[in-house]
Amino acid sequence: MTTKAFVIGHPINHSRSPLIHGTWLKEHGIDGSYEAVDVAPGELPAFFERLRRGEFAGGNVTIPHKEAVFALCDAVDPLAQTIGAVNTLVVENGRVLGRNSDYLGFLGNLDAEAPGWPEQLEEALVIGAGGAARAVLVALRERGVGCIHVLNRTLGNAEAMVSQIEGPFEAHGFDAFPALAARAGLVVNTSSVGMHGGRFDWLDMGLLPQTALVTDIVYTPLQTPLLIDAARYGLKTVDGLGMLLHQAVPGFEAWFGVKPSVRPALRQCIEATLDH
Repeated sequence: MTTKAFVIGHPINHSRSPLIHGTWLKEHGIDGSYEAVDVAPGELPAFFERLRRGEFAGGNVTIPHKEAVFALCDAVDPLAQTIGAVNTLVVENGRVLGRNSDYLGFLGNLDAEAPGWPEQLEEALVIGAGGAARAVLVALRERGVGCIHVLNRTLGNAEAMVSQIEGPFEAHGFDAFPALAARAGLVVNTSSVGMHGGRFDWLDMGLLPQTALVTDIVYTPLQTPLLIDAARYGLKTVDGLGMLLHQAVPGFEAWFGVKPSVRPALRQCIEATLDH
């Protein structure tokens, strides 16, 4: 019997997930399918009933449903509980289990593109205070970063987030960047700024040490203004596409029983669909 998986969102046409998983299904010769399903917010409960009836082995969740599906799951693993968002669903015995693989995607991307990045990393700056930021904070905490500064336009949102996750976190407004920059070994943009050419007008890359690593979870365009500015100052950069690829691995393994590899050919295939 064909094993079926999905990605849900609203809208969903932009998703590269069907291309990623479709490539792996072919590579491993698996009798399976992976489809994009547009589910409006009001249709989520009905879609979960389809899952409980066994129509799918599971699937991915993207914008705007990552927080909403949290309450619909029959169980949520501890990591997703901490992050407060679910991006992977696994159906077992009529129950829908929620997981979050953004954490693994973020770490997998940096490990592959900047080996040894956590070594002697004492301070990091994380821009944004949404669901993706929470996953990044947990990831950096697990890798032993000594102090992680969260910078957000609305200080109250950053303060609320760091109060909910135990760790070496400090909340700041954007105006704190000049005072923090000289000690930052890593800068991570977890916000949507960077899509469609958006940039941070307050962020002076020249204040960062030459050893700093700059990464952006935005991958459309692949080279965001943040990464372009960082490269102009000679800083090492890692784009966000690898996070998308690596976060897909745990779900595929759970649904289809094979752990796929993120190979250069897959990255090139997805890159060809992106605006550069």
